[in-house]
Amino acid sequence: MRGMWRSGLSLLVMLVTLCAAISVQAEDWNTLLRHARGETVYFNAWGGSPRVNDYIGWAAAEVKSRYGINLKLVKVADTSAVVGRILAEKAAGREKQGSVDLLWVNGENFRTLKQNGLLFGPFSTSLPNYEWVDRSKPSVSHDFAIPVEGMESPWGMAQLVFLYDSARVEQPPHSMEALLAFAREHPGRVSYPLPPAFLGTTFLKQALLETMKRPMRLLQPYDEADFAEVTAPLWDYLDQLHPYLWHQGKDFPASAEVMNHMLDSGELLLSISFNPNEASAAILAGQLPGSVRTYVHDKGTLANTHFLAIPFNSNHKAAAQVVANFLLSPEAQARKEDPSFWGDPTVLDLKLLSAEDQARFQAIQHGPATLTAEEMGHVLAEPHASWVPALEQEWQRRYGH
Repeated sequence: MRGMWRSGLSLLVMLVTLCAAISVQAEDWNTLLRHARGETVYFNAWGGSPRVNDYIGWAAAEVKSRYGINLKLVKVADTSAVVGRILAEKAAGREKQGSVDLLWVNGENFRTLKQNGLLFGPFSTSLPNYEWVDRSKPSVSHDFAIPVEGMESPWGMAQLVFLYDSARVEQPPHSMEALLAFAREHPGRVSYPLPPAFLGTTFLKQALLETMKRPMRLLQPYDEADFAEVTAPLWDYLDQLHPYLWHQGKDFPASAEVMNHMLDSGELLLSISFNPNEASAAILAGQLPGSVRTYVHDKGTLANTHFLAIPFNSNHKAAAQVVANFLLSPEAQARKEDPSFWGDPTVLDLKLLSAEDQARFQAIQHGPATLTAEEMGHVLAEPHASWVPALEQEWQRRYGH
C-alpha cells in the first residue's frame, strides 16, 4: 500500500508540475500579446509577386483586427540588401530602433545573419502554433545545412519544379542530361535565370548535384582547396549547354517570373519554380495557359524551407512574434497553400491537426498543374550555405558580361 501511495503521489506531483508549466507558458504568451497591441511591425519581404503581396495584405488585416498590430509590408527586391542594412545598423551601434522587425529569409542570408549575431532568439519553438510544425522534415531544423536552433520560424515549404506547355512540348526532359539534349533539339528555346537570382543559383546547384560524383560533399562547408575539383563537372556541363540557350547563353532572363512570361508567349519552352503550385496558381490568375504542366527530375530535385526571422534590434519583438505565430496557424497556412490565394505549401504536419483544421487543407483545389506527393519524387538536400557565394562568383567569372 505504501508503494502504491508513493507512486500515486509522484504521479500527482508530475501532473501538478505539468499544469503549472502550461499555465506559466499561457501567462507568458498573454503578457506578450498585451505588449504587442498597438505595435507596428515592418515586415521586409520579397515583393515581386502580386499573389504574395495580396496574401500578406490579408494577414495584415487579420492581425490588426485580432491583436491590434499594424503590419506594414516593405517590398524588397534583394533580401541580401536588407541583411546588409541590418549589419550596418549593428556596426553603427544601433541596438534598438532597427528598421526591420520581421524578415522573410533562408539560406545564405540566414547564415550571414546568424554568424554576425543579427538575430533575436531563440523564439520560434516557443510560439504556440509551433506544435503543429512537421519537424520530421530535415529542412525545418537545418536551413541550407545551418542549424536553425529556434532563430527563425518556418513559414513555407519549397521544392524545385520545372514548367512546360503541354500544347508545345510532348515530353519534357527529366534530368540535366536530358535537358542538354532537349536544348540541342530546340536551340534558343531554353534558359535559366541569371545568377545570383535565387532560382538562377538554384539551377546551378541542381546541375552540380546531378553531374558530380560525390554529392554528399556539398553538405559540408565550402573549402577553396577542393572547389575546382568538386565543381568541374558543372562548368563542363554549362560549357556544353550555353551555346544552345536563349541568346546563346550570352544573356539570361532576370528572374523566374520573366521566364514564365516567356513561357506564356512561347519564346521559351520551359520555365522553373521553387513552388510546386506555381503553375496552377498562375493558370488561375490568367498568367499562364491552361495547358502548362509541372514536372521534376527523375533523381530528385532540391527542396528547402523558407522562414521568418526577427532582427536583434527590432523595437517590436513582441508584435513580430505574434505575427509569426499567426502565420503558422492552420487557418493562415491553409489559405497560403491554396493556389487561388498564393499556393505556397504548408510547413504543418496535417496529422497533428484537429479534424476541422485538416478539413481546411482537404478542401483545397490544387489544380491540374500540381503534382501529387508521389509524383514530386525524391527530395535533394540543399548544399551547405557557404557554397552559394563561391558558385555565384565562379559563374560570374566564367559567364558574366
